[in-house]
Amino acid sequence: MQYFVGIVPPDEYIEKIIRFQSRWKNNLLVNVVEPHITVKAQGGLTDDIRWIYKLQQVCKGFSSFEVSLDEPMFFGESVLFLSIKSEKIVELHQKIVNAISPDNELIKKYMELDDYVPHLTLGQTFWGLSSEELKDMGNCSKQELSPYPTFEINFIRIYQEIETNRYVKYLDISLKTK
Repeated sequence: MQYFVGIVPPDEYIEKIIRFQSRWKNNLLVNVVEPHITVKAQGGLTDDIRWIYKLQQVCKGFSSFEVSLDEPMFFGESVLFLSIKSEKIVELHQKIVNAISPDNELIKKYMELDDYVPHLTLGQTFWGLSSEELKDMGNCSKQELSPYPTFEINFIRIYQEIETNRYVKYLDISLKTK
């Protein structure tokens, strides 16, 4: 069983993203997990869930903050995402990774710490789309997903893989209120 930690946009924007993603029938990502921004990937989040206490401790000392979604961008020709504007999300990521302490191999594998780029994935070739479909999706996203919202983050969400390539909400953990 695998876990990861993310943050989610407001429900109405999640619905808007899902409607948008679903227009590409080959976009299997909509069946994998809800739209989110990964804060901590799977590395170090084991079946022995004692790491949840470490997450709770980080969150207890980390104040809520704002995140702004921004222009669509690409990782190569295989991933289309909405970019993120927020210094605090990077700081939260670093604190969580340091608390969980995965080994360096897992940090590299999951592109954490120095390699972390906060983003909200819209589609990728791994989940069924061609490079051409991603380009088309990228062009459409500029008109259809803007204006990009700014929203308050006051909790993180742990996702659990319930079957291969299917993640659902496991637990929300509140951040410190200002």
